[in-house]
Amino acid sequence: MLHSPLSDTRTSMTFKLICSLALFLILALGQSSAAEKLKGAPGSIKIDAAGITYYAQERDTLITIAKQFTASTNNWEALGKLNQIGNDRAIPIGYGILIPVELLVEEASQATVVALAGNVKAIQAGSTETNLAVGSIVYEGNQINTEKNSFVTFALPDDSRVSVPSNSQVSLSKLRMTKYVKSPRTLIKLVQGRVESRVSPLNNNKGRFEVSSPLAIAGVRGTHFRVGVNDNGIANEVLEGGVAVGNKEKPNAIVLPAGQGNIVSSAGVGKAIDLLPAPSLLDGFQLQERPSLQFAINPVPNAISYRAQIAKDANVQNVIAENMGQDLRFKFDGISDGQYFIRITAIDKNQLEGIPSTTAFTLKARPEPPFLLHPKHKVRATNVDFKWTQSSEAKSYHLQVATDATFKQIVLDQANIDAAEFSTGALGIHQYFWRVASVIEKNGVVDQGPYSPVQSFNVLPPQSMNTFADNGENQINFSWPAEPGQSFLVQLSSDADFKKLLLSKELDQPNLTIPRPEAGTYYIRVRATDADRIIGSFSKPQKFDIVLRWTTSSGEPLNSGSGAVQPNKQ
Repeated sequence: MLHSPLSDTRTSMTFKLICSLALFLILALGQSSAAEKLKGAPGSIKIDAAGITYYAQERDTLITIAKQFTASTNNWEALGKLNQIGNDRAIPIGYGILIPVELLVEEASQATVVALAGNVKAIQAGSTETNLAVGSIVYEGNQINTEKNSFVTFALPDDSRVSVPSNSQVSLSKLRMTKYVKSPRTLIKLVQGRVESRVSPLNNNKGRFEVSSPLAIAGVRGTHFRVGVNDNGIANEVLEGGVAVGNKEKPNAIVLPAGQGNIVSSAGVGKAIDLLPAPSLLDGFQLQERPSLQFAINPVPNAISYRAQIAKDANVQNVIAENMGQDLRFKFDGISDGQYFIRITAIDKNQLEGIPSTTAFTLKARPEPPFLLHPKHKVRATNVDFKWTQSSEAKSYHLQVATDATFKQIVLDQANIDAAEFSTGALGIHQYFWRVASVIEKNGVVDQGPYSPVQSFNVLPPQSMNTFADNGENQINFSWPAEPGQSFLVQLSSDADFKKLLLSKELDQPNLTIPRPEAGTYYIRVRATDADRIIGSFSKPQKFDIVLRWTTSSGEPLNSGSGAVQPNKQ
């Protein structure tokens, strides 16, 4: 945007207009009498928003006053007309001389970095690059460069704010203020990227704030606007107040009110276009419990893409992350826990950004929860064993089990678990949902992180064995309940701990036939693998006895009417 107000022609026209308006106001309101003005102490100055009133001293002339208070001695004629003084050398002592703010001498000003993220550099003419930080001071003539994922906001002395997002380059071409009144004179030249300005009201201090680029100029008549370089030209977007937009030939070609924008290109100053409305976010974003932030938005008619920014403040001046794309979903990584704001804008076919929506949210993703290991899907056991990954920073864990996925019906709430596992026999046959949170101690305060993703499982009847009784036959048979598609592992042992295995066999059928072992006490158990390859727990060991018996010469059991004949026990 070109800063044409600094040209001789425009300066002259502006000056004439200012003098005419000032003279009109003086005549309309009634000029103070010389007697009234004599009340001012000679050499003193009265300051107000419109300018200053200087009370003349002995030997003062309009030329000496113009030299002392304005940018040029040539302004003496304007001062004479404005103050209705015909004789330059006949100014009464103590007579009040009105000097409008537009004629006052300008002094160097500065801007302060109040928010910064990433890598931002300031380049001064003939100097090396300087990395900026919060609190850094920048001056007139400095060029500001922001790298990818880098953002900076400057505060001006009148509390105006200039925000420069990532991949942008701006020049602080003019950072000044008038002497005495402190009326700001600011010109920001945009070379590439974008710049967003929140300007303090200029009516009271008669200030000027402009953003210029190679094609256009935007002069503030409002408070909040954006200027950006895109493929179509220079995009101007007004969010509050009004902005006069033009080019070199027509500096004030159009005044854009709030909610409108336009494109200035080499072909000319484009017409006003209504900005797209503010997008809305799908519900559920208010609390982010994972390190990777996820946001989804409702589509905006006529939008071709969207921009999302994460900031630490509601005015989105302390931006820390930004994404842009056509997708209706945005993802952000690498952000610490805390309170934040997300701002979303829709972008139209002209590449004009629309009205923003800014919403607060909380990120509480640490300490991160463990990964759940067991149970998964289903459990066939009396006791349910819960297991999860160990966290090096966790002091303890918090386990919750519910009969619903929203955890409104919690049946087990166990805190202060020291190990990465927990076992309970309190869950009956049912479908359950479970989750675990890590707990740490930070600065002497217990801090529980978010719960893990919910995992469900079904508690099914535990595996069992059908009752076995020795009937004295040479072959003994075992059986157990089964479901279609199951396979089994059967183990036979002479001890209850199954350390002395006599048999361990995999079967496709729910029964086992083996030769009759020697008389004694034995234990048997079975474990099922379901059709979906889920392995259950072993059944409760069943104890059984093989008794002595009489046999025939052929080895068959000697039977009587009541069954196999057993020797008399001594």
